Formats: sequence, C-alpha cells, structure tokens
Amino acid sequence: MIEENNILETINMIKLHNLDIRTVTLALSLRDCITDNVDKLCENIYNKIKIYARNLVTYADELSEEYSIPIINKRIAVTPISIIGESCKNPDYIKIAKTLDLAAHDVGVDFVGGFSALVEKGFTKGDNLLIESIPEALAQTQKICSSVNVATSKAGINMDAVLKMSEIIKETAKLTKDTDSIGAAKLVVFCNVPSDNPFMAGAFCGFGEAEAALNVGVSGPGVVKAAVESLDKYADMSELANKIKSTAFKITSTGELIGRKLAKRLEIPFGVIDLSLAPTPALGDSVAGIFQAMGLEHAGACGTTAALAMLNDAVKKGGIMASSHVGGLSGAFIPVSEDAGMIEAAQKGYLTFNKLEAMTSVCSVGLDMIAIPGDTPTETIAGIISDEMAIGMINKKTTAVRIIPAYGKSSGDWISYGGLLGEAPVMDVNGLSCANFVKRGGRIPAPIHSLNN
Repeated sequence: MIEENNILETINMIKLHNLDIRTVTLALSLRDCITDNVDKLCENIYNKIKIYARNLVTYADELSEEYSIPIINKRIAVTPISIIGESCKNPDYIKIAKTLDLAAHDVGVDFVGGFSALVEKGFTKGDNLLIESIPEALAQTQKICSSVNVATSKAGINMDAVLKMSEIIKETAKLTKDTDSIGAAKLVVFCNVPSDNPFMAGAFCGFGEAEAALNVGVSGPGVVKAAVESLDKYADMSELANKIKSTAFKITSTGELIGRKLAKRLEIPFGVIDLSLAPTPALGDSVAGIFQAMGLEHAGACGTTAALAMLNDAVKKGGIMASSHVGGLSGAFIPVSEDAGMIEAAQKGYLTFNKLEAMTSVCSVGLDMIAIPGDTPTETIAGIISDEMAIGMINKKTTAVRIIPAYGKSSGDWISYGGLLGEAPVMDVNGLSCANFVKRGGRIPAPIHSLNN
C-alpha cells in the first residue's frame, strides 16, 4: 500500500523541479462499437467516449488541486481504428477521425490516440484504407494522433509498410505545411509497439486490454537532475545509479497514488504506470540536463550513450519497486524539440543524427520529434525508419520514428509549435541514396533469437 504521507516529501520536486503527472490516459476498447454501417459506428464511438470520459478532466483537475500535483494532459487511447472501421460496408476513416476529434473536444481531453494500424506482417483492407487516410485525417483534425506498427522481434520488418509510411509522413507534412508540418508531429512509426502506452502519439488500447483502464505517465527529469547534482561530484557510478533509483521510486509512487485514485473515481481499473522520463522545453526539465549533471559537457559528447543507458536502467529499477503494474514505454525519452537541452545541443551541432540513432539503442523510444529538410527523399526517410526498426527488432525493445520533414525548410531553419511540442532546428540528413535497398519490399526476416518458444 502507498502511504500518502510519503508523498509530502515530493513537494519540493513539484515546486522547484517541474515534477508533474505528464498524462492520465483513459484506455477505451471500441470493440463493441463495431457495425457494418459507418454512420452507426461513428454514433457508437461518440456515445461510448462520452459515457466513459465525461468526468475524466473534471476528476483529474480535482485530484491535481487536492494533492497540489500538476496533471498536464488528459488523453484517451482507443482500439486501433483500422480494426474498428474495416467491418463497415463502405469504410470512411476520415469520418471516424472527425468523430473521435469531436468527442475529444466535447469531453475536454487534449488528445485521442489510436488512429492506428498493426501491419508488421502485412496489410488488411482496413489497414490500407486507414493508412491512406492518415494525412487528410491529421490535417482536418486537431486532437487525433496516429501510429503504425511496422515491425516486431517476432515478425521482422515489413519493408512495404516502411516505404509506405515514409510516403505518408511526407504527405502529412505537406498537408500541414502552414503550421510547420505539425501533422507529422502527431504520427509515429513503431517496432514492438506496447498496447498500454499512455504517451502520444503512440497510445492505443490494445486488443487484449480491458474494456477500460486508466494508464498514467509521470515525468521528472528536473527532479532527477537535482538529485544527481546533490551528490558529491566525485561520487562513483554505483552511488549515482542508487540516487537515481531512489528518486525514481518517489516519482513513481506519486504517479501510482494519483492514478489509483483517479481510476477509483472513474470506476474503472487502474492499468499501468509508465516510468518514462518525459522532458519539456521548460528550463530545468531536460534529460540533456541530467547528462550535464552526470559530468558530460553537453548532450552529444562521447559517453552520452553510456550515461543514457545507466539513467534508463536506474529509472526502471527504482520505478519497478514502487509499482507492480509498470508498462507502456518506461524509459527516458529523447525528443529533440521537446527538451531544452536537446534543442541547444542540436542547434550547436553537438547532437548529430547519427548520435541520436546510437542513443536509441539503449533508451525509449527512438528518433523522436526530429525536424529534417522538407525535400528529404521518401526513400531516405524509409531508410531512417528501417534502421530504427532494426534496432528495436534485434534488441527486443520498442523503438519508434516521429520525424518531421518540414515542408519548404532546409537545414538550419526552425520549426516551432509551442507548448509541449516545442521547437527545433532542421537537422542535416545523410545524402547517400538507399533507394534501391528500400524499394526491394517484402519482409526483413525476424532474427534467430526470435525462435524462443
């Protein structure tokens, strides 16, 4: 049982070091909404969201005030819409996306995730229709987030899907060019996607999940940074790791308390707590800042990957002792545009595309919120995605690509979204062609260690 008095010691974390509940996400199954009429389907979806989520924002705000803990985002994650829509005689995924968006507006949540498809071994008709509709759906809605899983450690990498998604990303960026291609910031390509992730843009309610559940994502890079800075600068790696573990325990305990109380008020089960350190553009709330506290001159210096590996592991070890229901992504995010330290490192050239890729081998989640030139070839984007999928497939971990080909912009220009999405410089991309490789299509086979039944 969690002792509420233990939460009092986190008060300075909240006031001084930007500790917050980054998201409370209602995972909601839409399986019972399925019908062969798209209008009826949309009606079912809207009504179910209204029933289950009508008090989500109100209750979350009440708990935030009661415990003086900021709850930044309230979100909904639904069953992958490719599955829900394909039983209709005339599927209209744009109409479904607009219904989800309307429901999100009406219940007051920030985002709805689940405009998604799982195509690691191939496509169904519904998968194809949904994927083709993604650019228009993201251009015509405000709160919809989309994800597509194209690889797993068991299935290998669907290279047809990789190439297709690179085209979809480019088209999404083009259709939202007037807002710095923001549509691409709400679209992510996964390997080994988890079915209970509370973070956007990759959240959805997996097919094996409950009717409804409350998943929580906690953020505390500023808290971890302050904890590291409290140590003697000559403290060894074991002391450093232990300090991070104990801090992660406290952060996780806070999230567990709020999550369970909110789930009880909503009369749904508590799902999981995601241990991920999710930064923001605010000063002092940066994963890159933790690296500097550890002793690196800046993110991107030699040793950054090792520092990230230790940070990621220590956070998980500390968090797992505070909760028996850990899930989602659970690691350290390194989104370039959403982390003030990462933004600075990219701007100064300390953090290169190649270094970011190396870091993804040890962290969650992958190449995240990276702006690249708008004229980057589709095949090059497919190559970037395939490299990241290979890291996830071989290492049996979740990896992802949320990349923004900023329409009309070149290396050195900037994109700017404000809020949690932040801003970032447009980064250089390797100009060597991989077109003949990615156009081969088919499926890269799963590695031999996948045969572990």
